[in-house]
Amino acid sequence: MDMAYHPALPTAVPAASGQSQRARWLALAQDAAEANAFYAPDMLGAAIDHLAAGQDVHLIEVYDGDRLIGLLPVVRRARHGRLPIGCVANWMHDHGFFGAPIIRRGDEIAAWRGFLAQLDAAPWGGGFLHLEGLDAAGANAAALEALCVEQRRGRLEIHRYDRAMLRSDLSADAYWETHVRSKKRKELRRLQKRLAELGTVETRLLSAQDDLALWCDDFLALEASGWKGQEGTALGCRPADEAFFRAACAAAFEAGRLHMLRVDLDGRAIAMLVNFRHGEGAFSFKIAFDESLGRFSPGVLIEIANLHAVQDDPTIGWMDSCAAADHPMIDSLWAERRTIVQYRIALHGSGMARLQRSAAFAIANGVEALARRLKGQA
Repeated sequence: MDMAYHPALPTAVPAASGQSQRARWLALAQDAAEANAFYAPDMLGAAIDHLAAGQDVHLIEVYDGDRLIGLLPVVRRARHGRLPIGCVANWMHDHGFFGAPIIRRGDEIAAWRGFLAQLDAAPWGGGFLHLEGLDAAGANAAALEALCVEQRRGRLEIHRYDRAMLRSDLSADAYWETHVRSKKRKELRRLQKRLAELGTVETRLLSAQDDLALWCDDFLALEASGWKGQEGTALGCRPADEAFFRAACAAAFEAGRLHMLRVDLDGRAIAMLVNFRHGEGAFSFKIAFDESLGRFSPGVLIEIANLHAVQDDPTIGWMDSCAAADHPMIDSLWAERRTIVQYRIALHGSGMARLQRSAAFAIANGVEALARRLKGQA
């Protein structure tokens, strides 16, 4: 195969070039071997425009002739955890929860060959490649493992955890009856009735573009009204985060990827949920609810509405919760799990660079192994 390994693109690109670049990303995303809404062109473009400032982001593209077959955003890091060892990692900004590169279906190994060849040749490549947020059973993990075996390239899994996932052929009602304890179902029905005594409760799915700006306003205000606002982590607390959110929602809506829900009480939002779609999959992005109504569990109630919205939509095959491990709320509602892994991948090179990278990979592995032994984990 005649592979053209294009140099990493700069973070900022001229407008005309950026449009052409994102058109290439769109064509690639439409034929992706593994869905990742966070690297789809709407969300990735918004992240580059608003979240990349001060970060050394490189956009690695791999081509087969003039056909784009792979896209991997990476960032240089001066440290690897507590170790003063430089490395390069897939770009997982604060609002990105899955890290699988976008690779054209059928070209998985060829794309990874191109990614690693570029990193091997890059003087800024650091000691090794650190990959976060991959699906252990996904197309990327399988192709990467096969290529590392072929190239005799070091590869080490350094962490894994399971998070809730919704993947079922059951109807929403059947899923609810099958996977949620009867006592919990009864309690939630009671809370729904009590909430309805306060006024008119309505669940809505965003469908009109004219409503998008107002829905974004409502979500930002709702999120900022709770503990995230108090701790300064709500999207509205930082202008760049808010700009990213609005831009990502606008671009995703235009592309047919935005899935936004709300529960209203007398026309006022008391819970909202934002999901982003890619292919047959979807990724749960953010949830916000009125904490003054916490006694009615509005966060759980909108998740019930989300269950119905997803299971009643034949175009959505699954949804990743993007939640932390052992999340007490979503784990009690969704029965399926997705195993998320991190890898450390050796980088090659030539001359002194190859020796330095080999040493960095060995040192990181050795320190980690020693730490596990000291903790009694090995």
